[in-house]
Amino acid sequence: MMEHVFVVTGASRGIGAATAVLAAQAGYRVVRASRSAEESVGDRGWDARCDVSSWDSVQDLMSRVESRWGRIDVVFANAGVSVDTSFVTDAGAKPSEWTDMVVTNVCGPAFTARAAMPALIRSGGHLVMTGSAAGRGVRPGNLYSATKWAITGLAQAIRAEAVATGVRVTVVQPGLVDTDAIPASRVDDPKLAPEDVGRAVLYAVSQPSTVDVNEILLRPTGQAAHR
Repeated sequence: MMEHVFVVTGASRGIGAATAVLAAQAGYRVVRASRSAEESVGDRGWDARCDVSSWDSVQDLMSRVESRWGRIDVVFANAGVSVDTSFVTDAGAKPSEWTDMVVTNVCGPAFTARAAMPALIRSGGHLVMTGSAAGRGVRPGNLYSATKWAITGLAQAIRAEAVATGVRVTVVQPGLVDTDAIPASRVDDPKLAPEDVGRAVLYAVSQPSTVDVNEILLRPTGQAAHR
């Protein structure tokens, strides 16, 4: 019997890197995909270069993984970026710099899902997507928050279409996580460790095949609901 395969995008750091470690500890063969990866493949671990903003790049990744390792069981569409934005002032990134964030955060997971779905249907697998607590409420002037609203809708749309396929779909919505993307205004706020989010992902994918965990919302103890 072939060993189960777990693909993580955005795996070079933060939530993706932590989840990849936990998946390996749980016995998966793990593909750690990122834009910056130096291609290296072993028996149980694979560092793969992939730009999720490119359909061709994502499609090529899934094809290579299934061809080499025979199956894909879990795909964690985690890659994302964040820039500060404002719609009424010059604060934050210029509008010309917003496109990469929107394409990476919205088209990236959509491309990943579409490229992975044939393999996941064959394996009866699991698609997990990184949303955010910021995507559950209004954040003034925050385009990043809007991209995470989109992920919640995207996960629901994929699950609705895939309901008869056996593929499970989960969106994980963390609050503030201790990564290098923390805004300066929030450095002193309570934070989750990347491993906290990784454990939530592993919880969802470790459930029996009859259980579909659709959403997980987790915040660090002490974080206000509106943050």
